[in-house]
Formats: sequence, C-alpha cells, structure tokens
Amino acid sequence: MLSENLVKKILESGLKKGADFTEVFVEDSVSSSINLVDQKIDEINSSNSFGIGVRLLYGNEAYYGYSSDTNEENLLKIVNNLGQSRIDGKSMSIQPLKNQSVQDLHHVAINPETVSKSDRADLLRQLDKITRSHDQDICQVSANMAEKKRSVLIANSEGLWCEDTRSYSRVRLSAIAEKGDGPQSSSESPGVLGGYEFFKDLDLVEIAENTAKSALRMANAGYINGGILPVVLGNGFGGVIFHEACGHPLETEAVRKNASPFCGKIGMEVGQPILTAIDDGTIPNKWGSCNIDDEGTPTQKTVLIENGILKNFLSDRIGANQVGIARSGSARRESYKFAPVSRMRNTFIAPGHDTVDEMIQSIDFGLYAKKMGGGSVNPGTGEFNFAVQEGYAIRKGKISEPVRGATLIGKGFEVLPQISMIAKNLDLAAGMCGAASGWVPTTVGQPTLKIDSILVGGR
Repeated sequence: MLSENLVKKILESGLKKGADFTEVFVEDSVSSSINLVDQKIDEINSSNSFGIGVRLLYGNEAYYGYSSDTNEENLLKIVNNLGQSRIDGKSMSIQPLKNQSVQDLHHVAINPETVSKSDRADLLRQLDKITRSHDQDICQVSANMAEKKRSVLIANSEGLWCEDTRSYSRVRLSAIAEKGDGPQSSSESPGVLGGYEFFKDLDLVEIAENTAKSALRMANAGYINGGILPVVLGNGFGGVIFHEACGHPLETEAVRKNASPFCGKIGMEVGQPILTAIDDGTIPNKWGSCNIDDEGTPTQKTVLIENGILKNFLSDRIGANQVGIARSGSARRESYKFAPVSRMRNTFIAPGHDTVDEMIQSIDFGLYAKKMGGGSVNPGTGEFNFAVQEGYAIRKGKISEPVRGATLIGKGFEVLPQISMIAKNLDLAAGMCGAASGWVPTTVGQPTLKIDSILVGGR
C-alpha cells in the first residue's frame, strides 16, 4: 500500500515537527451496490477509494490531513503543514516498526468477487416477488444489496505496523402499503461483517414476510393519543434508543469535553440492578465488529453498565489519556478522510429474566413499540425523539389495535432507571452511525423491555 521506507519518513517528519506521536493510516476500499425499484434494476454502482491519512498529536491536540496522492514530496508537505505552527527541534526517533499480527475473527466463506452481478439481481427480484405476494395493497417495493471491502494499514511512531481487511455485506428491503388513511412503509436491513455467504444464507421468505406484514398492519392503524405512559419496547432495533441517547454520551469523545450527562459517574448507579449494557467488538461476523480498531488496538468486549452501575466508557487514544482509562479498541473512522474518535461497535442491553407476556400483563394502558424507526438525539444532554415504525396499544394487559404516529420522547439518563423488566429474547440489528469521524457500521440491540414511564407523542 505504501513502502515501509516512505511510512518511516512520514512518521519521523512528524516527530521532527515536535509532535509527541505520529500516525499513518492507509486505506484501499472497493464498494458495490445494486438497487431494484418497482421490479426493475434501477442502478448498479461500483467504486474504489484509496488514500493516506496523517495524524500528529501534541498532547491531547490532534492535527490531521489526508491525500490520495502517494508522492513522497506531497505526503511530507502534509506533515509540514500540520506542524507548521510548532517549533522544530525535537530529535526523537520513531520506534522500530514491528508487524503486529491481527487475529481474524470474521471469516469470509465466499469471496464476493466470484459471484456474478446477475446472481445478485436474481436475489433482489426474488425478494420483490415474495414481498408483493402477501397482498395487493403492497404498492411499492425496493431492494438493495451493498458490499464493501476495506484494506487498511496502520503505522505509528511507537513502532506499530499492522494490516487488516474488513468485508461488509448488507441487504435492505422496503415495502409501502396503502389502505385508507395514506401509505405506510416498513423495512428490514440485516448486514454482516462477512462475504457473499450472507446473501446465500438469507431467509428471503422471513425478511419479505416481516416487511410486508408490518407495512400492511400499519396501513390499517389509527392514531394513538399521547401522554406519559408505560411502554414495552421491542427487541432488536429497539436498542437504537440506548445507542443514541446513552451510547454516544458514554464515548470518551463526549466525556472528555464534559459534554455528557455521565461525566464523573463511574461507579455510580444509573439504572436498576437488572440493567447491564455491553459494547462488544469481538462477536464473530457481526456488522459492528472488527479485528482491530482504526488506531490498531485489538478489539474487545467492554461492559459499560453492570447491574445498574456505570463501569466504563468507550475510548480511543486521546479520550483514554484525557479521561484516565484504558483504551477499549473503539477508535473508528469512516475512511482515510477522517481522524479516528471513540465510537460504538455492537452495543446492546444484556438479556434479563422476565417474559414479554409478563410485561404486557402488567400494563393497564400503554404502548407496545414493536419496531422503532428513525429519530434524533442531543448527545450532550441525552434528549431524544424517536418514531415508532410499528406500534400497538396495550389495553388491560393485552396487545390491542395497531397505532401509527407514536414517538418516544425523553432523556437517556432519565429513562435508564425507568427500565423495570427485561426479557430473554436478545436480538441485534445492523445500522449506520454518524458522528465526528463519519459514518461507521454499528450494531444496536436489546431484548424486549419495559419502561415504566416515558412521554409518548401522538397525533
């Protein structure tokens, strides 16, 4: 990707500019996607991205630049520009570069390069056909397959040299049903850190059925009357609320800036004893997993909250140093165009011992939010507002009629103590998370759980 000799020159040049630490990140990635809309292949895309990122650290201050030009003069000029406000004179030498072996936790069984575009198109057509077969009120179906292979090299002035390859595969299916009061949509978008075997093993019937039936049920739904209510929050993508409202404030990128409601609360109670929350980058082939993070630190399992007690934060090099904790292997970036910061990987609430039936039966009137949609959050305050994609009223201990237009509104750190029951049915769902270092693949998840009291917005 880059010669060792050139990498050494870049790293040494950074130290001569007075930096305490220098880093080179090289990326070569290949992406492809196929879109099907209204029973026709609408778009086929492929792209290649190559570039080099250079980072200089002066204490906890980071200076970052990047280029797709591998010319030595150009790369050394970037270093010079990054450090031009600093005084030359340090005679430090980089540590001898030593290759760090990377344990591959995420096997690729079928190389995507061996599969034709026509096979991919046939799979999307099957998804479309099965989805439409559920009801004539399914008026639109779109399906997409996306794949990406990232090869990276990370080297730094402390002697690190490591290389890694990450292969991502994901499918997205969306259906729109129209009955009565306007169209309603539903979608499923599973993904893995793995090869084409993911698509070969997909249960197309299950994905199509879940998507179509959800859209059809919501197309027949009335509107909910809002208020402060108990809510049963469905498993899988229901974890997006914890991810957004609590996960981001648990990253050192927020904590080190005193922009988190969890600052100074390590060792303190933030939820009931039934609550344990984990971020685990080691789960084989999960969408948010990795062998190493984008600073070259091996990934790990990080327990964030254990039995209601705040235990740890997610950290990168700068955040760990500034907050005073160990690095958790959570430094991530979208591409060579971004400096790494602490980010989530596979973040989920651990299984409990309750049942969904017990939760429903404990509620006289409330909301069953079976599937969550999109929303927004203020990481500094934990305030969130999320739409319920598929919801049902709970009446006298039973799931009742479907309802549309519901939103969940609150603050993450205030909602955590309201979680009073957690089921055993943990499920994880793939998503994309945007923050200071761009968009990265993350997994959200949880079992079904009960929130005793939360503001539900309605029509």
